[in-house]
Amino acid sequence: MFKPSITVHAHCDLPCGIYDPAQAKIEAQSVKACMEKYAASSDPDFKARAVAIKEARSNMVKEHLWVLWTDYFKPNHFEAYPQLSTLFNETTKLAGAAGTKGTNDVAVADKLLAKIDEISEIFWATKK
Repeated sequence: MFKPSITVHAHCDLPCGIYDPAQAKIEAQSVKACMEKYAASSDPDFKARAVAIKEARSNMVKEHLWVLWTDYFKPNHFEAYPQLSTLFNETTKLAGAAGTKGTNDVAVADKLLAKIDEISEIFWATKK
């Protein structure tokens, strides 16, 4: 009576197509924009809001990356790209307190964006 009528097999939480590193990149671009607006302003209230938004967006970058790292990428991907775990670790740290959450240096945001681009290259290679 309670036996499923259809059996579905998928290697991710939902059928493929929902994961995309572009989500992390969009948030990282927002982080960089907040840093640039912070640097261009002399209004302390505006600067405080820019920092708060930057920190929230930095956290969102980490969350998007963690989903890719833990839900999308599988053991065969890590075998094919042995640098992948280190790359994710470095990238999430760049979005953390030692990275964009802890500074308003646009160069750090640029490093974060470059690392996300590296992840994106590997991601799209696995989709072929």
